[in-house]
Amino acid sequence: MGEGGEPDAWGQHIVENLRARAVRSPDPRLASLAEELADHVPASEPGADYLGFAVPLRLRCAEGELRLLTTLTSFATAVDVTLAELHLEAFLPADRETAEILRARAARRG
Repeated sequence: MGEGGEPDAWGQHIVENLRARAVRSPDPRLASLAEELADHVPASEPGADYLGFAVPLRLRCAEGELRLLTTLTSFATAVDVTLAELHLEAFLPADRETAEILRARAARRG
């Protein structure tokens, strides 16, 4: 579910990011992917607390609900073409409960 209980906020977030990326680096395949994904995500209006760049991803698991924020890193000014196309994404706990669930899971695996 997205922020404010809107289940479609995360999907809209992904589609809008893909569209923005296609504008910055024109690629017909990327634009086509964004439009194809948009067909699968119901249209929704963002809530009053929508920031655009920080949409929590909510996932249900056996221990409860995980709330994650994502960070994106890109190397847009890199001279190497391969590096310039690299985009790294990391998911971080958005609240204490999520951090505790993830720590407990990591401890069980360690």
